[in-house]
Amino acid sequence: MTKKYSFQQVDVFTNRPLLGNALAVVHGADNLSDKQMTKFANWTNLSETTFLLNPINDSADYKVRIFTPNNELPFAGHPTLGSCFAWLSNGGIAKSKDVIIQECAIGLIKIRKDGSRLSFEAPELIKSGSLDDLTLKKVAMSLRIGVSDIINHQWVDNGPGWCAVMLKNAQQVLALDPDPQLLKDFKIGVIGSYRDGSETDFEVRAFAMPYGIYEDPVTGSLNAGIAKWLFNTNSVKDEYTVSQGKALGRDGKIFIQKIDNTIWVGGEIISCINGELTL
Repeated sequence: MTKKYSFQQVDVFTNRPLLGNALAVVHGADNLSDKQMTKFANWTNLSETTFLLNPINDSADYKVRIFTPNNELPFAGHPTLGSCFAWLSNGGIAKSKDVIIQECAIGLIKIRKDGSRLSFEAPELIKSGSLDDLTLKKVAMSLRIGVSDIINHQWVDNGPGWCAVMLKNAQQVLALDPDPQLLKDFKIGVIGSYRDGSETDFEVRAFAMPYGIYEDPVTGSLNAGIAKWLFNTNSVKDEYTVSQGKALGRDGKIFIQKIDNTIWVGGEIISCINGELTL
């Protein structure tokens, strides 16, 4: 027997339609099976599709399950912000007036609202430290660059499995043309800085072939992990901005802030599709 569900498709890390990272959100999905969720996420063929459920933890306002076209994720950034936006716009009322609490597989995630912007608290890294020599060499080969082009590197895994490399500048990041076959073993983030006077401080690109995603348009979890890395090494001040998606014709913008030793990853979100889903 089929059932109807409230459905939204939102654009995350942008205030203009079609320039951020799209997210499909299914409301009231408590009775959907794992198989149904997996098949629908594969059908949408977006980087992620989320399903909103009643929370299990009494402290949470809602629970979310996050799916790529191939896998379920314990945590992801743009689905966190997009799901929260969809939950609020569908009448959700948080238990606290200061933060919204999202329950997901990695635990409880705090989200704060600041005007038109939502920001999530960057979760702790489950794997950090420099890449070993063999991994670094394989990552460089997959990006079709030399190891000498990489000026720094780090594991920045907060659930999805990200590692990150830093290039000398944003122009080198934008010029990358990775090998899809060699990318299949890694989830790689690449960052490079802009010079003074640029609209943003850094350019980031994200490649996640193991999840069926050659390049993700704008990536919250990766930027959260990179922020932990940059702040922990005193490489940035208390706030900075990132652009992502230019290589795909997008124009995503991520706002990173450190407030009282808490790192917040934020952006604007807009709704592009509101309707009804039948499954």
